[in-house]
Amino acid sequence: MSTETTPANSGTAGERPIGPDNPAPVIEPPRTRTGRSPRSTRTNFELHGWLFMRLSGILLVFLVLGHLLIQLVLDGGVSKVSFAFVAGRWASPFWQVWDLLMLWLAMLHGANGLRTIINDYAQRDNTRFWLKMLLYTATVFTILLGTLVIFTFDPNIR
Repeated sequence: MSTETTPANSGTAGERPIGPDNPAPVIEPPRTRTGRSPRSTRTNFELHGWLFMRLSGILLVFLVLGHLLIQLVLDGGVSKVSFAFVAGRWASPFWQVWDLLMLWLAMLHGANGLRTIINDYAQRDNTRFWLKMLLYTATVFTILLGTLVIFTFDPNIR
């Protein structure tokens, strides 16, 4: 057996090479349980969140591109958009559902992405909690207000 050290088993100067008589140090797995780990971590919430991001993203591409095509190209552009134009659109349940789907999917898609960013970058538990509470509050408020406007829009308001 050769006593030469190779890059795979060489150590720093003065150390013996790693082998049967000198095993490598044991490195703990990166996700070992600690005293602060929750008891039950076997939920599929992150999987469902990941799947929702993919499916809602695909659906949003079609909804938004369809919206832009219809509003900007086929209906004469931005200069035609007015209160009467919106009132005419929202008189149809089709356009109400279209806009409602865009609102809900865009808000939930964005909120889920921001939740992931908060989980990744907020280091303190308290900071993470309050940032997510602010995010959830803003998301629910915007969805509820947008839904209310879409379904209670009155074209005869003066």
